This record gives sequence, structure tokens and C-alpha cells, in this order.
Amino acid sequence: MVNLAIVILLSYIIGSMPTSIMLSKWKHGFDIRTKGSGNAGGTNVFRVLGWKSGVLVMAVDMAKGAIATALISRLFWDPSLPFYNRTPFDDFTIIQMICGGAAIVGHIWTVFAGFKGGKGIATGAGMLIGVAPTEAAISIGMFFLVFMVYKYVSLGSIAAAVAFPVSLFVRHNIFGDEIQSYRTLIVFSLSVAILLLYSHRHNIKRLIDGTEKKVSGFTPKEVRETSLRL
Repeated sequence: MVNLAIVILLSYIIGSMPTSIMLSKWKHGFDIRTKGSGNAGGTNVFRVLGWKSGVLVMAVDMAKGAIATALISRLFWDPSLPFYNRTPFDDFTIIQMICGGAAIVGHIWTVFAGFKGGKGIATGAGMLIGVAPTEAAISIGMFFLVFMVYKYVSLGSIAAAVAFPVSLFVRHNIFGDEIQSYRTLIVFSLSVAILLLYSHRHNIKRLIDGTEKKVSGFTPKEVRETSLRL
């Protein structure tokens, strides 16, 4: 149990690394939480600092989920889980899911920024790539498709969160594809999607109200000029 607690804590710390805050302070000289929506996630970076910084932050945040899932999980050296595994997954896959989930929680509620972080989409994508690469690829593709059409990072993120369990369901129940441990994976992916939708609840409200800002609403130059006026 101690070993499991260690890998969960390490995954949480990796997920908690505030990528957007560090980038905005190092490269632009201000805290990203003082601009745009005030959120420390990739969506606000896209909106305020532009697509290059947004892609960089999302890539690093995705790597946090992948590192927790693929590397930190391997630090669990016990021969078996400290609890009975009722799922069809092997014990190591369960550890991967636990570590990936801890990284997502760390990103959303980061210990390094007053437990107020990002929305967890990119970190969740990094975790899911290691668990179900086909569905993760569909979700990432859905994100970019919706983002390119509507210019809302938040809407693309929401679409990606929903696309993962939907693609699982469609592949297994409509196209008849055999997906190993489907029942466990669909429940797990629905849980992750619900968590990510909850973290986007304010964005959903703004999208409904028509007040959500598009990425094109701000540029790094405008941000610098605003900072000088302040």
C-alpha cells in the first residue's frame, strides 16, 4: 500500500507542474492567471499568448499524463495490487489508470498554484494514449477539427472528452470490433469524461451565453501592450 501511495503522489506532483504559469512568467513576464479567463490551462494560453505557446503548453501537459502512465507506474514494484482486482485488466494496467488519473487531478487541482490549475484535457489525452491509443487518436482529431472550425479551444476540448467514450461504444457495439476489457474501459472513460466536463463547467456556461472568447480574440502583442498600460 505504501508503494501505491508513492506512485500516486509522484503522478499527482508531475500533473501539478503548472506549465502555463511557468511559461507565461518566463517568456512574457506575467502570470497567465491575470489575463483572459484567469485560468491556468492550455485554453487560456491559446487565447492570450497565441497558438504557438498554446501548442507548446498542451504538448507538455499531454506529456505529464503520458509520463505518469508509462513511466511512474513502473515504479510500482509490488507483485500484486493491495486490493482485489475485479476488472478484466491486468494489475499493471490498473496501476497505469490510477497514475494517469492522479496526474489529471494534479493538473486540475495543482498544489503549486493554490489548487487552481487547468482543465485536464491535454493531461487526460496523454494518459489515454497509453491505455487506448485508437480512441485517444480519435479524440485528438476531434479536438483539432472542432477547434479549426469554431476557434474555441474549450469547445474542442469538450468534444474530445465526449468523443473518447462515444468512439469506444460505436466501435464495439455498432462496428462489432473486439475491444479488450471493453466494459471496464467504457466505465473508466465515462468517468474521465465526466471529470473533464465538470472542469469545463464555466466554459460550457459561457458557450451557451455566447460570451466565450475565441482564440483569435487576443494576440501576444496585444497582451504586452495591455501590460504596459497597466
